[in-house]
Amino acid sequence: MQSIFDEKIERRNTGSMKWDVADGELPMWVADMDFKTAPEVTDAILKRARQGVFGYTLITDEWYQAYINWWKHRHDFRIEKEWLIFCTGVVPAISSIVRKMTTVGENVVVMTPAYNIFFNSILNNGRNVLESRLRYKEGVYQIDFEDLEEKLAEPQTSMLILCNPHNPIGKIWNRETLERIGMLCKKYHVLVLSDEIHCDITKPGSGYIPFASVSEECRENSITCIAPTKAFNLAGIQTAAVVIPDKTLRHKVNRGLNTDEVAEPNVFAAIAPAAAFGYGSKWLDELREYLWENRRFAERFITENIPEVSAVKGEATYLLWLDCRKVIGDSTELCRFIRKDSGLYLSDGREYRNGDGFLRMNLACPKERVQDGLERLKKSISAYEEWVCRQC
Repeated sequence: MQSIFDEKIERRNTGSMKWDVADGELPMWVADMDFKTAPEVTDAILKRARQGVFGYTLITDEWYQAYINWWKHRHDFRIEKEWLIFCTGVVPAISSIVRKMTTVGENVVVMTPAYNIFFNSILNNGRNVLESRLRYKEGVYQIDFEDLEEKLAEPQTSMLILCNPHNPIGKIWNRETLERIGMLCKKYHVLVLSDEIHCDITKPGSGYIPFASVSEECRENSITCIAPTKAFNLAGIQTAAVVIPDKTLRHKVNRGLNTDEVAEPNVFAAIAPAAAFGYGSKWLDELREYLWENRRFAERFITENIPEVSAVKGEATYLLWLDCRKVIGDSTELCRFIRKDSGLYLSDGREYRNGDGFLRMNLACPKERVQDGLERLKKSISAYEEWVCRQC
């Protein structure tokens, strides 16, 4: 049966960052879906556009209620209206919060491998990245709590950036793990900044647990960044929300976001989330089913056709984390070779730190395109090994 997500959208020559590639290349790198957003979102945007006046815009009550209702019914977490602050994106929010809530020269802990832009937000603002490396054993990632506590206990450490669910490994942190993180951060006076942008892209039947919902310690010592942009493919709308239960933290962050001029919406920034969260639930459930089938298809293909590579089992995101350590060479060299050889454009695991020997593959595209990417990967892995052997 044909799915709406099987439609191949032509995105070349449209100003798309993802598709700004040479003819014949297949981009499966940046976390950007090749699907149209939910029809309800498009309808809401078109209705507003037809008015023809695009003046300064306020955040409406519908925007607040959309977030409140979605997290209550979808994630069993009650958000109060005053906890919510609009921001133009999760990354601008993270950079602003790092600037406002830490001091130059302080440490920000990141559990790696992790979303590479975290490092930019820390380093570009004169803070230090302090890695706590996740342990990878028998295809499963776990937190090294002994190492994490050691890093949190350092006097210069003032913030932990948590990725929940975790990009790029697709891990959903369970309640016990989040509670333990919260207790350690409270003990060592470390503020938790939780990026939860991937929370709605989970395995069908599975949910995620908002960090702030776990305990009073987690709620009062955390700042959470959320958005509809990953789940509904709205990154270009530039819209997000910051959730801060603690009044004092909220005041400081609010001042920082306003000082950095990332707290004012464009004309569609409130409309799109209200439509997505208000009317897009059925569409999202269908999307999650489609993405999960893409993941299962990719895992089977790799197991049966590319024995040198293994797919890390994930429960969230549409990003496949590929263990290529059995392939001769390193991930940077391999990534460049694959793109040159077959035109398949993947992300190098080194960008995420603690990821050498891994590649990241975006599966949020029609299944036909996923199969094309996997065939290219198979071809290039074989060609790469032959090429390396010839160099010896």
